[in-house]
Amino acid sequence: MALLGVNIDHVATLRQLRGTKYPDPLAAAALCELAGADSITVHLREDRRHIQDRDVEMLKKTLQTRLNLEMAVTEEMVEIACDLRPNSVCLVPEKRQEVTTEGGLDVISLFEPVKNAVLRLNEKGVQVSLFIDPDQKQIEASKKTGAQMVEIHTGSYCSHPEELHQILKSIEWAKSCDLICNAGHGLDYINIQPLAKHSDIHEFNIGHSIVSRAVLIGLDQAVRDMKALLL
Repeated sequence: MALLGVNIDHVATLRQLRGTKYPDPLAAAALCELAGADSITVHLREDRRHIQDRDVEMLKKTLQTRLNLEMAVTEEMVEIACDLRPNSVCLVPEKRQEVTTEGGLDVISLFEPVKNAVLRLNEKGVQVSLFIDPDQKQIEASKKTGAQMVEIHTGSYCSHPEELHQILKSIEWAKSCDLICNAGHGLDYINIQPLAKHSDIHEFNIGHSIVSRAVLIGLDQAVRDMKALLL
């Protein structure tokens, strides 16, 4: 059974739209945990468009499960993560103009800064995952950085279901490199089903579809519904 990590960035997005104190990402995280989430993911972006530094600091203090911090490979973010020491960090590409992360991290071209970030985070006891496209060369480069995990970017599959085979192949490549394999981006209650029973996927990280469903039926039920698909 794969684990479920819930990304609560869009709860913070609603709050930041009006500059209010609600909805509170900490309250959302607590509800997700009670509903069965195995971890909570937040992306602390350089422009702080949704999650704020205080959110991450308070989540680290209050979560009963695990905190997975998504972040860019920058000196500022590496320093924050080394001080905070979340349970895990997922290094992702980041562009100011994008609405959401548009693709995987190019580990090959960014090998040295990624390797350096992985080393510094590992020294602080933080597991590191690299968010990458389903590409064999990127997986092999990820292994060479010293990262413990990869998260396969599933966005292309979600837009083009015929690309499922590439996702499955990438999972096998990660396994052959002795990497823990997670998956995420664009997954919803329908397209996750062909992947849900795959024994080599350690954890799914899902945000937008769960928060969107929560608007209609509540966060507790939205998380429970997704969790049930992984059984």
